[in-house]
Amino acid sequence: MGDPVCVAVVATDPMLEAGATSALRGCPELAVVSADEPAVVIVVLVDVVGADELAAVRATRFAPHRPEVVIVATEVDLAAAQQAIAAGARGLLRRREATPTRLARTVLAAAGGDCTVPPDMLNRMLENDPRPAAADLSTTGLSDRERAVLSLVAEGHETSEIARTLSYSTRTVTTVVYDITRRFRLRNRAHAVAYALRAGLL
Repeated sequence: MGDPVCVAVVATDPMLEAGATSALRGCPELAVVSADEPAVVIVVLVDVVGADELAAVRATRFAPHRPEVVIVATEVDLAAAQQAIAAGARGLLRRREATPTRLARTVLAAAGGDCTVPPDMLNRMLENDPRPAAADLSTTGLSDRERAVLSLVAEGHETSEIARTLSYSTRTVTTVVYDITRRFRLRNRAHAVAYALRAGLL
């Protein structure tokens, strides 16, 4: 097991900041640091995702150590979510859905380069995606190994957890996910899961 991922929490409400900090400290894979220390991921707790919050995401992403940003918002609509991702946010959670486990997984996913949004919102984003459609999963299908890996990704497991569960190397898991996203012209793990679910393959 490698070094824990350094994460900082930023919130205007001290009580919310304390709650999120406590939740993240419960994950052994994370190390909570203060907001003025270098962090791999910064969790930002806000009420809404507006112009000021988007500007803060952009400024944070261009900080010297370029941390990833996870936003936890009380209210967020589809347009705000799309703008947040476009601004550079790597994770988006509604506050009511931000359990300690889910928050920690979202932070770890962001640290690993994945983007996480609520499944219902991801589906709506994909429906509104103006890019060329991905290849049809329902006709080309997935192998048993690909389906097993993608099912565990859909449950929120990290690469190392999937490798242990399926008795694969982490490199094999990474290669399987990469092959799926490349073959079907998908953007990332979350995009692959959404398409497989919509095609009825998971």
